[in-house]
Amino acid sequence: MWIERKALAAEIPAAAALDTRQLCELLAALGFPVDGVASREGTEVLDVDITANRGDAMSHRGVAREVAAKLQQPLTPLAPPPAAEGAPKVTVRLESPACPIYATALLSLGAGGTPMETQAFLLALESSPKGLPAVDASNELLHRYGHPTHAFDADRIQGAVSVRWAKAGEKLVTLDGVIRSLTAQDLVIADEAGPIALAGVMGGEGTKVTEATRRVLLESAWFDPKTVRATARRHSLHTDASHRFGRGADAAMASVARDLLVARLQTWAGATLEGAWTVGSLPTPDAKVLLPEAMLTRVAGEPLTLTEASEILHRLGCTVELHPEALVAQPPTWRHDLTIPDDLAEEVLRLRGYEHIPSVLPALEGPPRPLAPAYLQRQALARRLAHLGYLQTVTYGFISPEADAAFAVVGNAPEGRTLANPLGQEYSVLRGTLLSSLRATAEQNLRQGVREIRLFEVAPTFTSGPQGPTESYTLGVVWGGTLGGEDYLSPARPVREADLVGIAWDLGLDSRPEVRSLGEGLFGFELPVSDLPQAGARIIPAFRAFSRFPAVERDLSLLVNLGQSYEALASAMRAALPGTMLQDLRCVDVFRHKSLPEGRQAWLMRLRFQGDRTLVGGEVDGWVASALAAAEALGAKLRA
Repeated sequence: MWIERKALAAEIPAAAALDTRQLCELLAALGFPVDGVASREGTEVLDVDITANRGDAMSHRGVAREVAAKLQQPLTPLAPPPAAEGAPKVTVRLESPACPIYATALLSLGAGGTPMETQAFLLALESSPKGLPAVDASNELLHRYGHPTHAFDADRIQGAVSVRWAKAGEKLVTLDGVIRSLTAQDLVIADEAGPIALAGVMGGEGTKVTEATRRVLLESAWFDPKTVRATARRHSLHTDASHRFGRGADAAMASVARDLLVARLQTWAGATLEGAWTVGSLPTPDAKVLLPEAMLTRVAGEPLTLTEASEILHRLGCTVELHPEALVAQPPTWRHDLTIPDDLAEEVLRLRGYEHIPSVLPALEGPPRPLAPAYLQRQALARRLAHLGYLQTVTYGFISPEADAAFAVVGNAPEGRTLANPLGQEYSVLRGTLLSSLRATAEQNLRQGVREIRLFEVAPTFTSGPQGPTESYTLGVVWGGTLGGEDYLSPARPVREADLVGIAWDLGLDSRPEVRSLGEGLFGFELPVSDLPQAGARIIPAFRAFSRFPAVERDLSLLVNLGQSYEALASAMRAALPGTMLQDLRCVDVFRHKSLPEGRQAWLMRLRFQGDRTLVGGEVDGWVASALAAAEALGAKLRA
């Protein structure tokens, strides 16, 4: 943000005694580094880097407050002539809690224009003056004091003015000439004919101030930051007003900014005040914050008295109550970022000066502690999948409600995982699944011509609960595309569900995973990492010495239903056989022909037995009979 040196000195006279280098170093020490210095319109301007949480510092007055607190020097009093309030000349209704206070005034404009020094001030800040006093005064006040205001052409407003939620489908032509279709989540300023402005974001074309404007209706309000941010993102509108309202403006400035705007129009344009009035009241102040002395000492790394901390917080505008072992601070109306004890402790150290924090070497704790078993398990899991030809991906932990709904799980409602202040609709839900992001990544690769795609991710997913979302590590695997086809010995075929089941067994999973078809030839499964063997556990079977005695094979030709699951049948037969003697059981041939009974197929099951002694025919026949009985229990029948 650009800060003009002369305007800053007007707010804090002590800053005039500092040269540019000293001022830049002072701002950097306060946490506001200066990215550059430029000379414009015969004055120096500083490009000050202001973090997103410090909306209060996005003005000359805000920066001046920080400089004044550091230098322990007074600010220039801000006491504009109060506009005498009376009966409303235009009815204003506040129909949404997102706008608790709305200060306004009605003025008739006279002759006059924007002063040259104000035009030079705006040009120095890269803001083009319009030559319209009502517009230029509003822009000047925004840069000086950080509170956005707006001026409507009063003669183009039809009836009463209301601050309300838009009706879905309503249209508004904003000042940039774009026709915008509104939603029920948009907060608007409206007259009886419809919306005339997007609240806190941009005014409307139909009521804008022009050279023909003779009467103006001023707006100086306070709008809920979340509502303004959401509206600005929804309509892809980033304005000076939304930038400040979206980060939390000072509600107490609503009437003050209105009075300042009235005074400027009276001075610049010879305006006549027809009436001023305020609707609503200030929102509830932010809660008081308790800062224990023990915590302050712990954060500072050395003893700090509550008296010293109290004096520093008082310079920042806080109201402070001292208690024997703690202090209680009421943040000023412009500091919405002071909400927890850590915030107060950081402010004390910042104003006191980081150079006063002692440099202390950390205590040595001896040899490094062993890595956590859960971490080692995830590392081993990722290494094994990489060896199998899978690529590890890293996707966002936030997804859209639509992507989350595609993989909804009963009992994991998205309401318990929805962010209160998301970066955007597409990042508004803590993910409950990895498959949504993996599928999107795989589809993108397939569209780019990748023949086969193998992806996995080991990352946290979240489950809704009464105490808030809980985090757990999950494995997600996706496989799709075409296998083989490089030569005549390996004919091409699409990836099948069974291929992914084999990967799950290779990782040591005891039961068959739920493999999901993700479309476009993609398959995937996900499961908690805790369901897999711990790092160091043996995934391959323990070695068993080869027998020196001959093996015995028996074949069973079974008639089974066309829909029979091979895994179910093989598992049932294995369970009926002695594990120490059974070497192998598998289907070696499948026969389907019209000569077979309708709806049936023939499977040739081969059983191989071997032990640490010579097997006799009677016991082998008994085992085969047991396996046949297990197969018949599932509907199979011995083929004649």
